[in-house]
Amino acid sequence: MDAPRLPLLAVLLPALAAGGLAVRAHATTPADARVIQLAQASMSMDQAVKMVEQRFKARVVRAEAQQEGGRTVYVLRLLNDSGHVWTVRVDAASGVIL
Repeated sequence: MDAPRLPLLAVLLPALAAGGLAVRAHATTPADARVIQLAQASMSMDQAVKMVEQRFKARVVRAEAQQEGGRTVYVLRLLNDSGHVWTVRVDAASGVIL
């Protein structure tokens, strides 16, 4: 793990353990800012993947988090048994499929 990220993790981990309260740490890089924003999400990417796989009876083959209008959105690429591929977007804060 990179040394510059250790102070950020020291701020994030206790906040996550306390129930994911809003963390306002000083991000030094865009990657650090992304970690802070993802820590504030109420639905993890793993939870979003499981929810979408069950709802659509398909397998998530690609997942990424993006920032759209100040909110985190999980962009999930799915593949079903017949070979159909499509994309689903999930709001990380609410868990709503967009």
